[in-house]
Amino acid sequence: MSATRRLTILGATGSIGGSTLDLVRQHPESYQVVALTGSTQLDKLAAACTEFSPRFAVVLDEHAAETLRQLLRRSGCETEVLCGTQALEQVATLADVDTVMAAIVGAAGMPATLAAARAGKRVLLANKETLVLAGQLFMDAVREGGAELLPIDSEHNAIYQVLPSNFRENPYASSLEEAGINRLLLTASGGPFRTRLLSELAAVTPQEAIRHPNWSMGQKISVDSASMMNKGLEVIEAHWLFNAPASRIKVVVHPQSVIHSMVEYVDGSVLAQLGCPDMRIPIAYGMAYPHRIATGVSRLNLFEVGRLDFEEPDLQRFPCLALAYAALAAGGAATAVLNAANEVAVAAFLQGRVRFTDIPRLIEATLSEHGGLPADSLAELLEADKLARQSAAVAMVALAC
Repeated sequence: MSATRRLTILGATGSIGGSTLDLVRQHPESYQVVALTGSTQLDKLAAACTEFSPRFAVVLDEHAAETLRQLLRRSGCETEVLCGTQALEQVATLADVDTVMAAIVGAAGMPATLAAARAGKRVLLANKETLVLAGQLFMDAVREGGAELLPIDSEHNAIYQVLPSNFRENPYASSLEEAGINRLLLTASGGPFRTRLLSELAAVTPQEAIRHPNWSMGQKISVDSASMMNKGLEVIEAHWLFNAPASRIKVVVHPQSVIHSMVEYVDGSVLAQLGCPDMRIPIAYGMAYPHRIATGVSRLNLFEVGRLDFEEPDLQRFPCLALAYAALAAGGAATAVLNAANEVAVAAFLQGRVRFTDIPRLIEATLSEHGGLPADSLAELLEADKLARQSAAVAMVALAC
């Protein structure tokens, strides 16, 4: 590899941030951490600052900043602590940073990720909401800023790996057809409730929903996987990342999570990327592209895997997937409304305030009210996000009555 890459990690205390830091730990000669950000896990953020000595650490508010400063003083760490949304954008656009890992969960990570794209960084996109909330604006920023965009979601990363190199690096210079591509096939595990009786879904608990059969993920994304909203959001992402109409994006349930996604070409060939379900693989691909580096991940043993199964997604079991396709077809701010309503509904479910089966009901009610809002500017999208959250909260109260 060439010169050392200098990193800002947005969301350093989450699972993606932790895996990114593990790769830096394995390859200290190739990567230097310039800035880390976190929200509530201050002990974890302090430990990372002590180990990697970034110049900056960013948290959400001044109270958290002071707590972090005290923790760092005890360890003798000289990292400067900043706070607030503007500080997130500051560390995402530092002149000496060339690579930004965008791993803040939810809409909160979108402004800093957008700023990194406008500043021409290599953006390792692990934040779904940036494209779901503001896909057109973000892809415009990537092109106008001369940014290098590499998807980190295992499915999009898999597709990226098996696309023709000229198309994956500049998908808006041509079309899928011109690149010889027929369909993008997004694989989905089906989550923990793939075979659960439909009559039992209303009674599932948050503890059951976050127990993913294959992946180790945060609570919110685990619930999204259980409802298959996660896959719906990935369909929306794939539309923007790969300049692909929804009709050319097919979801395939693949319980083993060995094939991470596939590309079907016009000649009938299907190219797939396979590997153990460990996020260090796509993260390493993004960090080192176009090279490859060791990850410490277990090797895939096909003899142990034994079989690969595939199923059509059951939209009665997974109505959130159908809602995502509908929002994408609606255009405007519909996908932003979908995402905001889902965040409210999932948070309420994790708090025990609504049932698992209430999640799609809340989303559908919010889309019905606000799905037609415009999306011509960031201000309009943020207003749509705000209105959707308010409406979802009202609908949640109505459900409880």
